[in-house]
Amino acid sequence: MIDRAGLAEFLRRRRESLQPEDVGVPRGRRRRTAGLRREEVAALCHISADYYSRLEQGRGPLPSDRLIAAIAQGLHLTLDERDHLFRLAGHQPPPRGATSEHISPGLLRIFDRLADSPAEIVTELSETLRQTPPSVALVGDNTRYSGPARSMPFRWFTDPNTRATYLPEDHERMSRVFASGARRVATLRGPGSKAARLVELLLRESPEFADLWHRHEVGATFADVKRFVHPEVGVLELSCQVLDDPAQSHRLLVYTATPGSESHRRLRLLSEVGARDIPGGVSVGEWFPQPDCGPTRASTDRQPR
Repeated sequence: MIDRAGLAEFLRRRRESLQPEDVGVPRGRRRRTAGLRREEVAALCHISADYYSRLEQGRGPLPSDRLIAAIAQGLHLTLDERDHLFRLAGHQPPPRGATSEHISPGLLRIFDRLADSPAEIVTELSETLRQTPPSVALVGDNTRYSGPARSMPFRWFTDPNTRATYLPEDHERMSRVFASGARRVATLRGPGSKAARLVELLLRESPEFADLWHRHEVGATFADVKRFVHPEVGVLELSCQVLDDPAQSHRLLVYTATPGSESHRRLRLLSEVGARDIPGGVSVGEWFPQPDCGPTRASTDRQPR
């Protein structure tokens, strides 16, 4: 049963405790509100300001679990705070761990400060949860997919257009890496897991994946430099830095170019091109494998091979 008074008070307190810079919102020079404005929170949660205001006032219809999840993410709640919010709204909290799509506040704070760089947050199945505008400009909007197609490797093996974002000479290695990574995660999560079901689907739909799967290759990795093909600016050679959130099995991926290089110049041009929907646009995402493109677990200094 929903606790309307408790829900309203909790939302109000959390909103007032957040500062604009905590969530990547410009402060402005005439701000008088303590914390965030209701319309700012509504925008972060992708809901109407009127609906959010009614929740803070203890009225309105019963919020769905999907809406509560959006509010929890928009308010940058911790997992404990998210679970509390779900219970106040009369819902059972979603499970934690590998299948959770709730991004930790710490990872979001870092992501919010990367607005001028191609960056994204992905699950262990390379389902994109968040993208910066330069990332969308580079590879397309990866959050637009649904079902199995949310997983970039699923698209890689089932949609030929997906590969247009990468040089043809890199395709064979990338296919090997995705198949190898699929084995690692499916084994880690076990039979009946989401990863195992994705493998079963790929085995039915992709002869290429089936062939690679039966080779039993493990430990394949991406090249240190990823080569992207963009229809407006051409080929970009980018390095990838990775920050892992092992508790949630999420990864923050940030792509950079060597200063002074042609790729660096082209990367800057992407801000002028703007975010657009590129058919088949994908991101390597360092999907299943532990890559050589960057470190893991909270360090962003490059590690030796």
